[in-house]
This record gives sequence, C-alpha cells and structure tokens, in this order.
Amino acid sequence: MKEAFTNSANSAKTRAKAARALIVVDVQNDFLPGGALAVPHGDEIIAPLRELMESGVFDLIVATQDWHPHRHISFASSHPDHHPMDTIKLYGHPQTLWPDHCVQGSAGAALQRDLPWHRAAAIIRKATDPVVDSYSAFRNNWNARRKRPPTGLTGYLKNHGVREVFICGLARDYCVRWSAEDAVRDGFRTSVIWGLCRSIDPSHDAQLRRSLTARGVKIIDRANV
Repeated sequence: MKEAFTNSANSAKTRAKAARALIVVDVQNDFLPGGALAVPHGDEIIAPLRELMESGVFDLIVATQDWHPHRHISFASSHPDHHPMDTIKLYGHPQTLWPDHCVQGSAGAALQRDLPWHRAAAIIRKATDPVVDSYSAFRNNWNARRKRPPTGLTGYLKNHGVREVFICGLARDYCVRWSAEDAVRDGFRTSVIWGLCRSIDPSHDAQLRRSLTARGVKIIDRANV
C-alpha cells in the first residue's frame, strides 16, 4: 500500500512538473528535399531542431506524423480532372488537393531519421481517415458532419500538466499554423518557434505572422525558448 502511494505521488509530481511541451510537427521525408511534397529549405531546420530536442529544456516532447491511407480524399489523384494545388470545396470548406504524400508505411511517411525521436513521449498520427484531411495536431479538418474531431492531444497534454506549448516543424503555413491556432483555442499558452519552421509558400509569411499574433500566438526565435 505504501509503495502504491509513493508511485502515485511520484506520478503526480511528474505531471505537475510537465508544464512546457515541444510539439514537433510532421518532420517527415516527404516534406523534405526530394520528397513528394517538399517544403522549400525544410532540411535547414533539422540540425537546430535536433539540438533543441536534446537540450532538456522541455518537460514533454510530442511529435505528429501525417499518415494517409492510399487514395486519401486530399490527394489530387483521387479527383479526376484536378491537379495538385487545386482547391475544391469539401464539406463546405476549401480543400487544397495535394500530391500523394506520407502514405502509411511508405518511406516518405517516415520521420526524418536524424532527429532523436526516442525523446518524444508520444507520436500523434493524423489524416488516418480516408475521407477527412488533418492539418492540426489537435483536431482533424472538417468531416461530413461539419465537425472537427479531436486527435486526443489536448487531453493528453492537460493530463500531464502542460499549460504552455512550443510548436515547430513543417509546414509553417499549414500544419504548424493550424496546430498553433487550435492550441490557443484549447487554452494553452502558445509559441511558434519561427526559425524552426518553413512554409510551402513563404511569400505569405509576413501575413501569416500577423495573423498568428492577432490570435494570441507568440512568435519567438530559438534563442528565446
């Protein structure tokens, strides 16, 4: 009985300490040079991100991983007469059509091998529903019922006492952006580590920065973590 109480107390203490979490978004081969949906200069974040993940400054690290089934609804190949980067309406909302990427079990879907993934306490796989896309670490995109089902990350973080999250990864203008917006909505103090992200379309970065700031997201540099 005493041992059980001690283990419970230690677990509670661990949760209480885990106040800051790093969320590493979709650093996968298909989003890096040579990949099916390569983000320009995405490889530039690898070395500094490895250093950050190994620094010990976070109580918890969580990663996300795009994990599409074949013929996913977000793939242009699933829509005759459409091409990658076309936009359609899906369940009442704009949907970008992508080249086939991060297909379950493929080399392109694998997490980039040079990062210390053993330090991640959890890996959230998203876009697993063949008829629903998913950008955010916290919620899927809209489904046919006009809902955005949660991934479970919010509850996981709060159960570990996390109240502040730092987000980085690929791509800044899609999955990082949506993750940051949802994190604020779910009550987390939220920062985007700007230099540890890259955008699919960097020409809109200034506008994106203003939009995130207006929503309550802090934009910080690696040195300010």
